[in-house]
Amino acid sequence: MKLVLASSNAGKLAELRDLLGDRFELHAQSEFAVEDAEEIGLSFIENAILKARQASRATGLPALGDDSGLCVDALDGAPGLYSARYAGGHGDSEANIDKLLGALHGVPDERRSGRFVCVLALVRHADDPMPLVAEGVWEGRILHARTGDNGFGYDPVFFSPTHGCGAAELPAASKNRDSHRGIALAKLRAMLL
Repeated sequence: MKLVLASSNAGKLAELRDLLGDRFELHAQSEFAVEDAEEIGLSFIENAILKARQASRATGLPALGDDSGLCVDALDGAPGLYSARYAGGHGDSEANIDKLLGALHGVPDERRSGRFVCVLALVRHADDPMPLVAEGVWEGRILHARTGDNGFGYDPVFFSPTHGCGAAELPAASKNRDSHRGIALAKLRAMLL
């Protein structure tokens, strides 16, 4: 099955290709010169569907929309929907992490809980009245400093209690399987198969 990913994020594309396996041929929307959708939804679900519909409309292919972010309890859920542009510019991971660490300065470990959230929405065509929607949540806490060299986004400051290390310290296969995106994709694959 040929799908277009409603994102130009190389990290997401690589993760999702690994997780989808050989039964699905995933292409980035940038391969079709599709621009990022305006994220005007008030929830991860709304944004994922908006992205998928735009990519499907532009390409004529089934499309997979992904909206994900980091929700930190001590910050009332921020950066949340605005995770990719928390520090202003879209996708500036270093600036986003710096802002997050600054906002949590002096906050003790027991109050640094948070979670990665991912919602995947698959539309078979742009006007699909019943998109397939799957959600994944990865619980953890925010570290005081960056650690590890793997992953992308907020991975260097996210501690996974299940693994006993930071997300950026995990081998790609473990992270991809156990992360918020891996959990959501496993649910979506079950729906598709």
